Amino acid sequence: MLDSDFFRGRRLRRSPGIRALVRENEIRPADLVMPYFVVETDDAAFRKPIGSMPGQFQLSLQELLKSVGAAVENGLQSVLLFGIPREKDEAGSQAYADEGIVQEAVRRLKQAFPELVVITDVCLCEYTSHGHCGLVQQGGAILNDPTLDLLARAALSHVRAGADMVAPSDMMDGRVLAIRDRLDEHGFADVPIMSYAVKYASAFYGPFREAAESTPKFGDRKTHQMDPANSREALREAEADLAEGADILMVKPGLPYLDIVRQLRDTFDTPIAVYNVSGEYSMVKAAAANGWIDEERMVLEMMTGFKRAGADIILTYFAEDILKWLKK
Repeated sequence: MLDSDFFRGRRLRRSPGIRALVRENEIRPADLVMPYFVVETDDAAFRKPIGSMPGQFQLSLQELLKSVGAAVENGLQSVLLFGIPREKDEAGSQAYADEGIVQEAVRRLKQAFPELVVITDVCLCEYTSHGHCGLVQQGGAILNDPTLDLLARAALSHVRAGADMVAPSDMMDGRVLAIRDRLDEHGFADVPIMSYAVKYASAFYGPFREAAESTPKFGDRKTHQMDPANSREALREAEADLAEGADILMVKPGLPYLDIVRQLRDTFDTPIAVYNVSGEYSMVKAAAANGWIDEERMVLEMMTGFKRAGADIILTYFAEDILKWLKK
């Protein structure tokens, strides 16, 4: 006779129904945010494939509405917008232009899909001729404090256009406070800020820079994005952003930083977001294209890992696909 004192974990795995009954983490449509790249163009049918991100596109306003509409039918509830202007300059002026591409995209999306949560990325890198996230002084240094006013102007212009939430990604010190103060001064105290609070200087952003046309013309972003070797610093960055008025804290990238997601979850009660970034997306797509992996199973396992680590919100380029899989 077998000794009955040992743990029999398989009892709760013996059927699909029992496994579902005791499952600790679920992926829901409400958890997902789909990023989109919208381009200022006269070609209404503009839909340019992003070579390093199979299945992703740069979209005209018309094509954006089509893509979002199809995703909404499958259960999409939230989007994150990145804009690619027709013209760029050293001050990134199209980032805070009232008639800029993101501002117009916000207006059209909210008109077409009033219940959709429209979040806007707030940064200058897609709009500056040099590709950096802030103003640049002679010699190449990124100017922190003078950049804050421009970021606040950009956030205000997005909210005036109808954005439900703004997400500053630039990693300038004090930008959450500058944005919070500017929004509050203009009567938008109820608009939340999702801060890219813990954003590392990562090699996983490569494909995004093709998608957003934001590759720096010189240097890198290591003076403002975090050192991948540091974890205690992440708590200091997150605490500072909360003190400045952030409502949601984001960790970016996702997969290599699940330990950071867990540290934030265990330390703060605020909602935690994670960005499943372009490099993570492209690696899976490349392996799937070669027949090396089961893409659907791998992606859903990744998403479950984000949830298990403590993320409440997942920003992912897989969102449209996941919604279709969940619908099955």
